[in-house]
Amino acid sequence: MIELFIAILASLFSVVNPIGAVPVFLSLTPDYTAEERSRTSLHTSLYFVLILLSFFFGGAYILSFFGISVNAMRIAGGLVILSSGYSLLGGKFEVRRGMDKKVRQEAMEKEDISFSPMAMPMLSGPGSISLLISLYSEYQDWSSRGVIALVILATGALVYLTLRTSPFLYKLMGEAGLKAISRIMGFIVMAIGIQYIIGGIVQLVKTLA
Repeated sequence: MIELFIAILASLFSVVNPIGAVPVFLSLTPDYTAEERSRTSLHTSLYFVLILLSFFFGGAYILSFFGISVNAMRIAGGLVILSSGYSLLGGKFEVRRGMDKKVRQEAMEKEDISFSPMAMPMLSGPGSISLLISLYSEYQDWSSRGVIALVILATGALVYLTLRTSPFLYKLMGEAGLKAISRIMGFIVMAIGIQYIIGGIVQLVKTLA
């Protein structure tokens, strides 16, 4: 179970990439005090956990409602994750997460940015959601699903710590350093996406055969 926890945590953390969200978070909170930024970080992580847990446990029912097979979800999710990884390699984290000029302007006018745009779509986007829905279908026993739920909680804690210490991280590594780490994660995310595409295709072929 420890191996499963570490493997899923590494995958989910790479797809979520809270480090890549640090410059966005700081740019949206320029006038926040340390207390306000800490509170926003906590609320963002809580919303993040609730969103991912909801899709993890309810995603299979959503697929069933729309008549979407698990294999189709794996292939589509793999493509989304692959695209997300490619955007990280190209340094287009914000654009691929839906943070255009209009969204940024709306966020700057909000009193609370923790749910939107930070928790969704910046952190809990299509890539992480599709990954968790696929994992729910892949691991049928509830002990493994419980481990994955713990991974979501742990990732939420890492999101909070990353955003809470965002001024320090930005000062320590600078934007160039953060982008370098995001590019490394982008390569890992692309590998995860390709793996899910291959897995979905193989299972689909087996089903048709």
